Amino acid sequence: MKISKIQKKKRIHLRVRKKVSGTAERPRLSVYRSNKQIYCQLIDDIKEVTLACASSKDAAITASGNKVDTSFAVGKLLAEKALASKIENVVFDRGGYLYHGRVKAVADGAREGGLKF
Repeated sequence: MKISKIQKKKRIHLRVRKKVSGTAERPRLSVYRSNKQIYCQLIDDIKEVTLACASSKDAAITASGNKVDTSFAVGKLLAEKALASKIENVVFDRGGYLYHGRVKAVADGAREGGLKF
């Protein structure tokens, strides 16, 4: 039986999630990537609460250019929101995606914005 692309991604994501969990002091930075947009959240898995979020749909994102540049801006915006909430340390959850391209750009933007992971 052939495994579909979606099933492979879910399997990888579950494997990552077994090891990665967020707390109030060190939330999980979760990334979701669609074909057009990118979404990020800081999640406290113990209370099951989203602490901060950013996406390429936000009005504050005015990055003209390709999707990688926009993803970098989203990571930077999320870092600003996190620092405003007094969150400095996070754990990165790539969401089953390869750490490459837009996912890496979000991580780099968050690091440049001041988050540590």
